[in-house]
Amino acid sequence: MMVQDSNDAVTSQLLTEETTTVTHKLTTSIETLTSAPQSIPTLPFDLVAEILCRLPVNLLLQLRYLCKSFNSLISDYDFAKKQLRMSAARHHLIVRSQSNLRGLCLLDSPLPSVFSTSRVTLKQTELNYPVSLNNGCRLKVCSCDGILCINTTSPHERSAILWNPSFRNFKILPPLEFEWEYGTAPPIYSFGYDHFIDSYKIIVVSSAYWKTEKIEVGVHSLGTNDWRRIHEIPISGKILESGIFVSGTINWLVFDISNWSSGLATIVSLDLEKESYRMLPQPDLEWHTWKNSLGMLRDCLCIFDGSDDMFFDVWIMKEYGNRESWTKLYRVPPMRNHITKVLYMSEDDQMLVDYNDSGVAVYDYKNGTFLNILKIENLNWWLMNPKVYVESLISP
Repeated sequence: MMVQDSNDAVTSQLLTEETTTVTHKLTTSIETLTSAPQSIPTLPFDLVAEILCRLPVNLLLQLRYLCKSFNSLISDYDFAKKQLRMSAARHHLIVRSQSNLRGLCLLDSPLPSVFSTSRVTLKQTELNYPVSLNNGCRLKVCSCDGILCINTTSPHERSAILWNPSFRNFKILPPLEFEWEYGTAPPIYSFGYDHFIDSYKIIVVSSAYWKTEKIEVGVHSLGTNDWRRIHEIPISGKILESGIFVSGTINWLVFDISNWSSGLATIVSLDLEKESYRMLPQPDLEWHTWKNSLGMLRDCLCIFDGSDDMFFDVWIMKEYGNRESWTKLYRVPPMRNHITKVLYMSEDDQMLVDYNDSGVAVYDYKNGTFLNILKIENLNWWLMNPKVYVESLISP
């Protein structure tokens, strides 16, 4: 414990020194730009912007208060998009605790620290969401470009929020007004970016499959005030979770409800620009169960295939839409802590995994062992619905 505390202290000191050094250099540059005689070479502001867009979000949020020009630049949407592309991605883990079904906990340690060889205890920060979602029901989360889309699992709650936890900006989405036969099933939200209109779209699908064979779909474009209905998904079935945003599309697994025990499912893709559907080819899966799910690893669509007492396979589609590009990355043997999803993969192929739908751990594929089962500070209850998101400056 003393060694871990010492490491944390050293890390904190290094981060503080790094922040101080960068801030001092940038302050000196700005002072040179504003007060130096013409004969002294100055750093062009365009070059300052190029430097800033490579810095992490937490430092940029501090630099906004340095001067008006910095605040204007860092608050600009185009700069935020460029910073997301140019800076080294800093991922975070977000979970919901079982003890408090409405609790949403942000683990404030960057994911690289999770992959250390020593046992890791992560600090938690509880996120305060708007009271409109504080109805006693569980929260569901999906994300895109650092913005979280949060909704409740209540079939009667027809609103959701978009929220950037990096600087706590949020937007309450307009309520759904569709006359859908929800029954006791809540709508399922997904979230992605439409490059054609340079904006984000929220997709909601109905999930009351026993009421109707149709899966109805609505779209809300960020910056508008309403929802639009588009063509329903072209096959009948049941969608269990939010779609995965990859290559300008939202992708769902639609399970065949006429033969539920078979676990057969179809990958349905929605093109956000054209708002049209297509069926994606699947790899040669060995098991078909309703526990199969989609994900994204290294910016590619992936599918997790397995069951409680079988191998767990991770497939990745290296070229989106090309069946021949499906590649089996890993096969994890049966174990007591059964892996259900891979949340994130490090450069050396260590995996942050959701195991038994109840916890988060680091699994070393090369050695076939769990390196860390993450402990959350002051939280001893099981974790549920873990997600990974990336920091960004983009405001919803």
